[in-house]
Amino acid sequence: MGGLAKGLAVIKAFSRDHSALSLSEIAAATRMPAATARRCLLTLEELGYVTRSGRAFLLRPKVLELGAAYLESMDIEHLTKTHLEELARLTGDSAALSVLDGSDIVYVARTSVRTLVRLEAHVGSRFPAHVTSMGRVLLAGVGPERLDQYFRTQKFVALTTQTVTDPRKLRQLIEECRRSGYSAVEDELAYGVVAVAVPVYDQAGRVVAALNSSSHSRRASKTSLVRQRLAMLRKASREISVELARVPGIALSAQT
Repeated sequence: MGGLAKGLAVIKAFSRDHSALSLSEIAAATRMPAATARRCLLTLEELGYVTRSGRAFLLRPKVLELGAAYLESMDIEHLTKTHLEELARLTGDSAALSVLDGSDIVYVARTSVRTLVRLEAHVGSRFPAHVTSMGRVLLAGVGPERLDQYFRTQKFVALTTQTVTDPRKLRQLIEECRRSGYSAVEDELAYGVVAVAVPVYDQAGRVVAALNSSSHSRRASKTSLVRQRLAMLRKASREISVELARVPGIALSAQT
């Protein structure tokens, strides 16, 4: 099982900004000896998950199979083609659904009728929870112990000059989100990106996902986005909550 963990760490070393990596770069990213990283890469290559181009290694499309079962279990196509697409059509922008994974949010569904030039997310995209509207919604839904652990272990990195990194201020924003039932951010994840998010619940009333609508700050401010789209988001959230009631995997992940 240790070998499995190392193999997964090698796969996770790749990203949009680092799509081709050398052996030494993979060893450094995974904190493995070069010989160990090489054995992992050879095995992944043999299994069809990795290929080589000169001295560089690249992921192959087969890695998508690793996430396919999770997405299929959520009936992601139904969510995207109904609630999210309707929300995107009504707003003329994008809508997304995410879950909390450690200190990050992970997009599990997204649709858009407009491309944000400075940031384009997709299913599987990960962003730090503290800089996003969906992340703050999801953090507002966790228990006190888990939230305390998050603040003890997380490093709050600024992605723009507007990113809130002060732990005390972040706690206040998360508490405000818990009281109001929504969160809105502007220019914190990337300049020009403004978004508002609401929680999605399971049958027991637990927050299991977050739903957002985002736009460009040239089109809408944070205040106007909340005024124009909060009611639509809450309606869509209620509908999606009904759909997610039959997806036990999300409910389990929300408790861990």
